[in-house]
Amino acid sequence: MGFQTPLYELSEYLKWAQSGKIQLPDFQRGYKWEDERIRQLLVTVLRRHPLGVVMLLNTGNDQIRFKPRPIEGASVPAGTKAELLLLDGQQRLTSLTQALTGDGVVHTMDSRGKRIDRRYFIDMRLAVEGDDRIDEAVLSLPGDGIERTNFGKDIVLDVSTPEKQRAAGLFPVNLIFGDSMTWLLTDMNDLGLIKAFNDEVIKPTGTYTIPAIELDKDTSKGAVATVFEKVNVGGLPLNVFELLTATFAGDPAYYESHGTDFRLNDDWKETQAKFAAYPVLAGIENTDFLQAVTLLTTRKRNLAHIGPRPPAVSAKREDVLKLTLDDYLEWVGPLREAFVWASDFLADRHVFDTKFLPYPKQLVPLAAIRVVMGHDADLLGPCGKLVRWFWCGILGELYGGAIETRFVRDLEQVPEWATGEAGSVTPNTVNDATFVESRLHSLRTRNAAAYKGIYALLLGNGARDWMEDKALDKVQYVSLAVDIHHIFPKKWCESQSIDDERRESIVNKTAISAVTNRTIGGAAPSSYLSKIEQKAQIDASKVDGLLEAHLVPSQSLRTDDFDTFFVERRKRLCDLVEEAMGKAVPRDVGHGASEDSTQFEIAEIEELPDEAD
Repeated sequence: MGFQTPLYELSEYLKWAQSGKIQLPDFQRGYKWEDERIRQLLVTVLRRHPLGVVMLLNTGNDQIRFKPRPIEGASVPAGTKAELLLLDGQQRLTSLTQALTGDGVVHTMDSRGKRIDRRYFIDMRLAVEGDDRIDEAVLSLPGDGIERTNFGKDIVLDVSTPEKQRAAGLFPVNLIFGDSMTWLLTDMNDLGLIKAFNDEVIKPTGTYTIPAIELDKDTSKGAVATVFEKVNVGGLPLNVFELLTATFAGDPAYYESHGTDFRLNDDWKETQAKFAAYPVLAGIENTDFLQAVTLLTTRKRNLAHIGPRPPAVSAKREDVLKLTLDDYLEWVGPLREAFVWASDFLADRHVFDTKFLPYPKQLVPLAAIRVVMGHDADLLGPCGKLVRWFWCGILGELYGGAIETRFVRDLEQVPEWATGEAGSVTPNTVNDATFVESRLHSLRTRNAAAYKGIYALLLGNGARDWMEDKALDKVQYVSLAVDIHHIFPKKWCESQSIDDERRESIVNKTAISAVTNRTIGGAAPSSYLSKIEQKAQIDASKVDGLLEAHLVPSQSLRTDDFDTFFVERRKRLCDLVEEAMGKAVPRDVGHGASEDSTQFEIAEIEELPDEAD
């Protein structure tokens, strides 16, 4: 990437904006400056103070081909090719183009965000008194030049015609770079004012310059993104989706074939519409989808490479930016189906919505793996291994940090391992996953992936509601308003001086319907179990069976023995985790390890809103 730092006159920028030589890359957001900010920009120019640097990118790079669009307010003929793309300075140059060219009407907004049209004028007599009076001299008036009051009934000032403007001594700023002398010399008798205004305002402004940083045409998309984010500190961060939107829209082959540009954002809306029926997919972002496309694209290139040093499989940002429209179109259909398949996979694991989805990002490799494996992913043997990989990632809490490398290893290792291909290796995610007994003490809120994972495992363990004969499955989950609640109620624990660590641990929580939770209230277990039996009209043995399905030792509840309950249920949860991960859970409580293993959840302060005790 190379660059130069030329100094261009404002008149040149305006001419280039109107001709289409300078245009915006399609990823730039819309014009949004408000009235007073525009007025102050004009004051800056008239005072000949610097207004900052603009950043331009030379076009002609076959690797970028951003779709250009004219600067708002410029009447550029359709199909005009841009020579320069404006990366930084959009708001300033758009304001100046609208205010200083054409009819001078700027489509802006007031301080409350209401859309308005404004024109800007210079009070000539104030302006020639010096820089100190310029701020007062620049006036913002309605687009039609008529200022009204009393709800529009009374006219305060009317400068809607050149004659009225001259009579009021208000010069329209859109003529500074136009035929200013004709306006000044028509029906104006104060030659001294005309000469002073021309010498002190018109001429100096006509030579006003703005420095530029001009990037050469060899600049990469990644460099454009980085540069844009560095200079666009006042706006929203630019993401790869927006850059690719502009790149794909500029694809000449697609336009030649279809007669229209490819609109990535519209295509993503189609994807979202397909996902709408599956609540657990609500958290999938457009950048997640592009990462999955990149994984499959780079994998295909890797497998097709002949010779040494094949290109790496990747999900990194710079490789997402290298996607072509053909790459995207190849994988968008299979990935849409794969994400829908992933929602069914999650439902089978009793993860029904985003609230209890441990890692939304884990769906990226899961969907890519499904595309690679096809229907083999549904066979009992391979699916069993996929399930083990899934739980290892969650209970081992492996998708919370830098995850692009793990995505790659998952895609490279899991399909072959799951199908039992010769030479396959156990995936890193399975090998890396660890869970220790003391972790159960620090799992206290749904902020933690392992907390959500254990909750889902309990639902999948055959758990049923304690009062209604309904399984806590996908159908009943919503109608029963199932959530996680205390087993030994919070109020009772506080009255018995049970420490916070054990009281709030997932060991003391399980999935219960809203009705059951209200029945429990804040009573002792021995008391609320009797109430459940009476209301549900079932005997104690039936209730005990329901408790056991939640891995709750019923006898400890009936005797209100919290200590015995906690130790036994902790053991049962460890057994549950062992079965899911396919590996041993070290029993480290009471063997030199702190029970308060809070290093995993330093920031966990969420209080569950659903306890009625």
